[in-house]
Amino acid sequence: MTFPERKAPFVSFVGAGPGDPELLTIRALRRLEQADIVLHDALGTAEILNLLPSSARRVNVGKRAGRHAMPQDEINRLLVNLAQRGKRVVRLKGGDPVIFGRLDEETAALSAAGIGFEVVPGITAASAAAASAGLSLTRRGDSRRVQFVTGHTKEGEPFDPVASGVASPGVTSAIYMARGAVRRVRAGLIETGWARQTPVLIVAGASQSGEIRIACLSLIHICCCACSTPFAPCCSLSHSLLRPFIRLL
Repeated sequence: MTFPERKAPFVSFVGAGPGDPELLTIRALRRLEQADIVLHDALGTAEILNLLPSSARRVNVGKRAGRHAMPQDEINRLLVNLAQRGKRVVRLKGGDPVIFGRLDEETAALSAAGIGFEVVPGITAASAAAASAGLSLTRRGDSRRVQFVTGHTKEGEPFDPVASGVASPGVTSAIYMARGAVRRVRAGLIETGWARQTPVLIVAGASQSGEIRIACLSLIHICCCACSTPFAPCCSLSHSLLRPFIRLL
């Protein structure tokens, strides 16, 4: 399937996955190859951007903790403007666009301007991290639910494991963007009653050549482990599912 042939303005939101180009979907690759302009996140690797045709313009609109290449309102206006000019616009987002990607803000701006769009899903970091470690995110009779949680909270606010559902039994929680909030995450979990010896798997750059995978034997050491990674990790937390992995180390 080629890029939608429409006379009307149109934008493709494409999931870049965890960073390994071989994990892109076929449709995602086709959209990248046909793009006139790509507004991309601060991706962990340049390999995916290297797949773009030389004629395609690249615009970095990525966000890191405390560092935004472009304000969100400006991104919204740029998407609308480029689409109205008849460009084949790709909005390339890390992981899956529908998971912590602020997708709704950008699609709302397009809808308000009468501009159509599509969403091309990507592999999210939790799936890539679990696959890399050889772990399942679920286990029959043990971990019956998987949830994705953001580690971000408003400045000064504590991380609430009860409100986020992390404290619930029988759940595997993948905490995204957790590096800056790791101390609040640890304090919240221990205060809720999590055992200090609960094992934690920390993965940074899942699927990438520089992937870092750290198994912490207890919540007590999670801060040191997370801060030893060069970029924001996704933490998967589950006592029973991580035990087999730790025995292999």
